[in-house]
Amino acid sequence: MRYLLIALFAALLFIPFLGEAHLFDWDEINFAEAAREMIVTHNFSQVQIDFRPFWEKPPLFIWMQAGSMMLFGVNDFAARLPNAIIGIVTLLSIYAIGKKHGDAKLGLWWVLVYAGSWLPHFYFKSGIIDPTFNLFIFLAIYFAYRIAYTQKTFATAALSGLFLGLAVLTKGPVAILVAILVLIVYWIANKGRIAIKFSHIGIIALLACFTTLLWFGYEILMHGWWFVNEFVRYQIRLLTTEDAGHGGPFFYHWIVLLVGCFPASVFLFNYQQRSRKKSIYTATSVSFELKDFTKWMWVLFWVVLILFSVVKTKIVHYSSLCYFPLTFLAAVQVYRLAEGKSTLRWWNLTLLLFIGVVLGIAIGALPLVGVYKDQLIPYIHDQFAVANLQADVPWSVAEAGYGLGYALLVIISGVLLAKKKMQSGLIMLFLSTILAIQVTVVHFVPKVEAYSQRAAIEFFESFQGRDVYVKALSYHSYAQHYYSREMPHSNKNYYNTEWLLNGQIDKPAYFICRITDSEPYRQHPNLEVIGEKNGFVFFKRK
Repeated sequence: MRYLLIALFAALLFIPFLGEAHLFDWDEINFAEAAREMIVTHNFSQVQIDFRPFWEKPPLFIWMQAGSMMLFGVNDFAARLPNAIIGIVTLLSIYAIGKKHGDAKLGLWWVLVYAGSWLPHFYFKSGIIDPTFNLFIFLAIYFAYRIAYTQKTFATAALSGLFLGLAVLTKGPVAILVAILVLIVYWIANKGRIAIKFSHIGIIALLACFTTLLWFGYEILMHGWWFVNEFVRYQIRLLTTEDAGHGGPFFYHWIVLLVGCFPASVFLFNYQQRSRKKSIYTATSVSFELKDFTKWMWVLFWVVLILFSVVKTKIVHYSSLCYFPLTFLAAVQVYRLAEGKSTLRWWNLTLLLFIGVVLGIAIGALPLVGVYKDQLIPYIHDQFAVANLQADVPWSVAEAGYGLGYALLVIISGVLLAKKKMQSGLIMLFLSTILAIQVTVVHFVPKVEAYSQRAAIEFFESFQGRDVYVKALSYHSYAQHYYSREMPHSNKNYYNTEWLLNGQIDKPAYFICRITDSEPYRQHPNLEVIGEKNGFVFFKRK
């Protein structure tokens, strides 16, 4: 019965309002467009963008999106639905694991901590690959850990290999790198004591290879090595070089996790402080398994955090695999607090109140920026940002109450925790965060999207069903393909921007650029301006 209730709870959190805002450039639209092109071309083997091979990602998540679109149509809801389903599976999985290695209360706390933290929750309402990848790699590591505590060691190793293979098919060989590093670091941390034998590693490797070869092998047999070679080269380049516009300092992901995984991140610090105290349980086999699983989770957390702190390219979701160990470790401490087996120090409480109030004020400030934008614009020196703010988005001062209300609920939770009313304070803290996330997704995200990209997307949508060329100039976008519902062009000169601008085109061509890049195109003899809106300038080829 609990599993059904958790599934219903997760479905209510993750499925409604998925299509409330357009997909965001780049990643969301990128994957959705690849799924749409699979349906258009009936080529489900190779991932394509703009009807050309796209070797940056394996196809598993794209297949999931394509299946969703075949059921519900090509739309934003269908593009995001697979992650909502993964969200339901994730909450059911962590409840089952928490219950197995602790009790039902630990499982329920883990569900509440995961769903009640900002980024872990928010990602299940997105159309990016990472939530699906994270679940598969987590389950691969979980079943590797389980080898020590089951008589069915080879079956468990096979499950680990299966999920590892699925993770590779979702995002690539980084899954293997993470798994190997976790195994090595655990072996070192455990002073060479490990129940995973070479025979188990062989089974894991065999099943992982078999699973990945279902695609890699087929692709090599049908199309040769070039696609796979380009795919591998891209993965290496991503790890060793800084992707344009995606750099950052070493501590980038540390800050992302501290703020983005609030309030779970606050209790992780409490875990470090209290970790030497006695366990939740007495010395039983159950508590030993829990202690060992905790060690695995610490290893996974630090391996992922340090690995992607070292990697040159810094993108928020690169550290999202940390959400599983972080929320588990936080849930253990939340459980201990609720049962009176641990206490919060003043600095834990101070950090909780500080981050919670700052987040509440930031949410509350959004409507005020919209209401008083005319007064703020003179202080903004970015022409594109100023033009974005010209979007007609209705705001009222009263909407600041959403953010201030969240800040107030965090303060009330802090007061309850300070008064040792732990269970009430914790439940209020995480439920108020769930409520704030829902309000943000439904009410604020569509309005932010109206500033950042809606004018461009509406321009692209106007070409649906028309046989024209549509191109973005001086900036990279996938939106023109997805939102114009572009079909394959018979004239391959289309891929040559110079030809579109100056050549003998065979059908109408339309262009878009940002206002900051528009001057050369305004002067171009073959282009005429047909409109401008919110920082974007629209052109037609004469």
